[in-house]
Amino acid sequence: MIEVRNLTKAFPDGTLALNDVNVTIPDGDFVAVIGLSGAGKSTFLRCLNRLVDPTSGSILVGGQDVAPLSGRKLQLYRRTVGFVFQQFNLVTRLSVLDNVLHGRLGYHSTFSGMLGLYTEDDYARARDAIRLVGLSEKEDTRVSSLSGGQQQRVAIARAIAQDPQLMLADEPMASLDPRLSDVILGLLRGYNEEKGVSVLINIHVLEHARRYCKNFLAFNRGRLVASGPIADLTSELETEIYAGSLDAL
Repeated sequence: MIEVRNLTKAFPDGTLALNDVNVTIPDGDFVAVIGLSGAGKSTFLRCLNRLVDPTSGSILVGGQDVAPLSGRKLQLYRRTVGFVFQQFNLVTRLSVLDNVLHGRLGYHSTFSGMLGLYTEDDYARARDAIRLVGLSEKEDTRVSSLSGGQQQRVAIARAIAQDPQLMLADEPMASLDPRLSDVILGLLRGYNEEKGVSVLINIHVLEHARRYCKNFLAFNRGRLVASGPIADLTSELETEIYAGSLDAL
């Protein structure tokens, strides 16, 4: 269970990226986060995993308020949250296996992580994650030689290897063609259904959201303006969301 209460994020330049956001997301949900560019979607996801520090408000994950965490406690929390970036964030000179093993770094000290002192369990989890995304035959392949779709699957495998309690994806299909977008969304939905892990995905193509997601959150100018089952995301509501004609929830 994720409970966000009065979440606000103001940047030093005065930009109010999130404005008094309140929402509850149940365990096992698959949520499309929608809205115009600059609406606050990415900031919302990055507050959930604390890549961005909230200005005020609370973020309860499993009953723990993660908004004020710092130091070791923040590190322990972050390793429970898988994050799939739009630009993959892979080390392209390394192999698929080496990149996926990076998902296990949160379970090691800085020293052992720098030396790559992974355990047999780390290797087993990494290889299982690679298998789940269909890249077992590419395990020893350098990432730089992979296609964009394959690289995004490596990024998903890295997040899966963390054994996360929550999975976040920030526009993971932005640089992929429609066929590969279906592959990526299918992987994320399959993981959601198999593991019962909540997945929140920042998504622009609403037909993909309607096809794969259970619920939606809609942002406009930093405010949460609509939410509910994906079946409620009608073309009329879509127009209102993107026109900014809805009041905040």
